[in-house]
Amino acid sequence: MPLPAPEDLTSTVLRTDFCDDAAWAAVRAAIDAADGSPHATYVSDPRFAGAGVGALIDEEAAAGEDDKLTYVFLADAATMTDPSHPLLAVDLYDEPGRTFRVPARWYPEVSANLTIANLDFADFADASDGSGTFCGWGDD
Repeated sequence: MPLPAPEDLTSTVLRTDFCDDAAWAAVRAAIDAADGSPHATYVSDPRFAGAGVGALIDEEAAAGEDDKLTYVFLADAATMTDPSHPLLAVDLYDEPGRTFRVPARWYPEVSANLTIANLDFADFADASDGSGTFCGWGDD
């Protein structure tokens, strides 16, 4: 079964941690508040509970060409517990398995640019800090 794809110009935010529904609501609220425009298609499907990067890559490899995603954002345990709600961005296309973290505050910028192919996944991953977190371009 392919990963759920958005039907519009948003990015998929896939919940993989199901320990705290209030935390999931807080993550969604933080993303939605970041700039007031819709940038996320939220997927909360228990079949993805605990899914890691490798499992998602395998799932995408088995998907038909029309069903493939090029990237996905995971709402994992770190996302749910950290106050900045850093999603795990996962490349599924150019360098499958490459990741970086993006706090909810920066999610709209990353999502919009990836969705319209204005910037590539590597642009954001390469601009991440030493902890692997993208925190803007330095002048933001």
